[in-house]
Amino acid sequence: MNFENLQVDIADGIAVVTVDRPKALNALNEKTLCEMQQAFSSFAEDPRVQVIIITGSGEKAFVAGADIAAMQSLSATQACRFAKLGHEVMRSIEGCPKPVIAAVNGFALGGGCELALGCDIRLASENARFGQPEVNLGVIPGFGGTQRLARLIGKGLAMEMIFTGDMIDAAEAHRIGLANKVVPAAELLDTAKQLAARIIGKSPYAVKLAKEAVRNGLEMDLARANQYEADLFGLCFASADQKEGMQAFLEKRPPKFTGE
Repeated sequence: MNFENLQVDIADGIAVVTVDRPKALNALNEKTLCEMQQAFSSFAEDPRVQVIIITGSGEKAFVAGADIAAMQSLSATQACRFAKLGHEVMRSIEGCPKPVIAAVNGFALGGGCELALGCDIRLASENARFGQPEVNLGVIPGFGGTQRLARLIGKGLAMEMIFTGDMIDAAEAHRIGLANKVVPAAELLDTAKQLAARIIGKSPYAVKLAKEAVRNGLEMDLARANQYEADLFGLCFASADQKEGMQAFLEKRPPKFTGE
């Protein structure tokens, strides 16, 4: 895959997607969003890809936000269309059947924070900064920030971040549950790849269903979500991975999963 604003490298089951607009601090414009959507559409069916990592080029920014220069003159109708594109991209990431890890290597502001929120796991470098500063520009988050942030860290903390537009550092992001782990900047990508490798060693079929169970279950009441989990648990027993995994356990050997 050749893109103008993304670098995609696939090796050992891991696709590393690097947002590559360093002069704009990797800000998300329409072209970048469309390329991200195209990349994730291909990952869903690509047997070479089992886990995806998203990061930003350079040492300063993961994604510093949506491209303000490109948004400044939009009409209300155009702005709504741009926001809907952003939502489609975040849904394609969130709905990808394969795990997605954000390796946040610097500023993750506005659309960058929302991009990280669309991922399943967020790892942060010590110099990472998170925020939804849209109110400083007279607008609100437009790529799902008002919704995913509240679901992840709770209504009160999300409202504080959104109403003030304040940035928080990596340590605070970790404390409130926005970041899973904080590591030195030089170790970030390797840490993300090590985590990806650990996931790759598990049953791809089970990981896929586990992601579905968590993601979809959060939108249900508890009783319905538990029934949904039970249904997916039962579905596992129709898979070759379940038979291999349990047989390997009983035979005291490492399993050889096929994802089927």
